[in-house]
Amino acid sequence: MIFIADSLDNAHKFQQVLSGLDVDVAAGSSAQFEKLLAQNPGYDLVVLEARGDAPSRVAQAERLLLEDASAALLVIADEDQLGSLRLPVRIRTDFVVHGAGAGECSVRICNLLWPGDESTACDLLAVDAMTINLATYQVTVAGDPLDLTYLEYALLAFLVTHPGRTYSRDALLRRVWGFDYYGGSRTVDVHVRRVRAKLGPDLAQHLETIRSVGYLWNA
Repeated sequence: MIFIADSLDNAHKFQQVLSGLDVDVAAGSSAQFEKLLAQNPGYDLVVLEARGDAPSRVAQAERLLLEDASAALLVIADEDQLGSLRLPVRIRTDFVVHGAGAGECSVRICNLLWPGDESTACDLLAVDAMTINLATYQVTVAGDPLDLTYLEYALLAFLVTHPGRTYSRDALLRRVWGFDYYGGSRTVDVHVRRVRAKLGPDLAQHLETIRSVGYLWNA
C-alpha cells in the first residue's frame, strides 16, 4: 500500500497502525504521490491525507487510481471539510476524520484491503477441481500438477485472488509483470490463451474476456 501525508502527526499515527498489519508500505509526501504510484505497481490501497484543498486532492487520486482500476482509497480529512467532501464512486473509497483513533483507522484499512470477497487468508485456494498453493506456487487440477511458467502462474493467481474484478491489459502488466516491463500489452492476451489451454474447458470458463476492457476471474 501507499501512504501519502504532509503532516507529522498522521505520519506517526499511521506508522503505528500499519506496523500491526501484514502489509508492505511505501510512504511519502503529496509531492511524491505520482512517483510512488509508478515505483510501486503492486499497490492495493492508497491512504491519502487530503487536508487543505481536499476536493482537488481527492479528484487527483481518483484520476490516478482509475488507471489501475483495482486499488482502493482511504481519505484522511478534517472534520470541517466533510460538508464539501465528495468521495469517488468509481473506486472503493472510505474516509477517516483527522484525529481518529488508531483502532478505527486500522479497521477501515482492513475493510478496504480485505473486503471479504478474496480468499488470500489461506495458502490454499480451491476452485472446482483446481487447487492453488500460494506458498509453494503450485497448481493442481484433480490432483494432477499443472505445468505453468512463472508468469502464467502469477497471472492466474492474481486473477483468482481478485475475483469479480475486471483488469485492463495495462493494469495486469503493472500488477503481474511489474514496473520494469516495457513490452506490448498484447503479451497479456498470449498468456491468457496459454493459461486457458492448460486449465481445460471447464476451468477456463472462469477466466472471462470483457470486450474492449480486459479480463476477470468469475468465481
